Amino acid sequence: MAKRSRKKYRLLVYSHMLNRWWPATLALGIVLIGYAALLWSAENFWPEWPLPRLSLTHTILLLTAGAFCLGMSVFLATVSRFAYVQLFETHLRLVTPFLRLNLGYKRIHRTTPAEMAALFPPKSISSWRREILAPLASLTAVVVHLKSYPLPRFWLSLFLSPFFFYDKTPHLVLLVDDWMSFSTALESARSLERMPRPPDKPKPSPRKLASGLLDNLK
Repeated sequence: MAKRSRKKYRLLVYSHMLNRWWPATLALGIVLIGYAALLWSAENFWPEWPLPRLSLTHTILLLTAGAFCLGMSVFLATVSRFAYVQLFETHLRLVTPFLRLNLGYKRIHRTTPAEMAALFPPKSISSWRREILAPLASLTAVVVHLKSYPLPRFWLSLFLSPFFFYDKTPHLVLLVDDWMSFSTALESARSLERMPRPPDKPKPSPRKLASGLLDNLK
């Protein structure tokens, strides 16, 4: 195996959730800036229009809020690229917008595929989580069962989506864009990591190397 696999498997939970939010913040930003521009134009060019009057302070506040929403929309639309899993020689790397975690293969007990709907039955989760999960329910995730968490579960739950955990046992639910390829590559990496490696050949000491060179010159 090469030193690392360059393929990045996108985490679909983050892509789905962020794609739900950025259109809303974009629309809000456009509305706020448009409202401020309309009232300012009416006050300066069409004073006879029966529209509310905004002070300069309120106009600046509306424009600032609108610009913030537009910036947040750009951030949310691009940050999903930074949510992925990548396989290395000795570990997998889990990257989210708020966490970068290296998980050694020796910590992994086993992996199993499972449908999201089976892991998170609709009747067992809240209504807002059920709404988020609905488009993903039929997709297959790779459940990575662990011997132990690399960090306390409490800290992981602060930075990872609730859809990474389906019960109290040590594990991670990884819903990626190509689960079959990811599962195969992960098992291959784990197998190679378990194989005994040949011992490193001892390097000749400088004294022996110099002695050998002198012998060749005789």
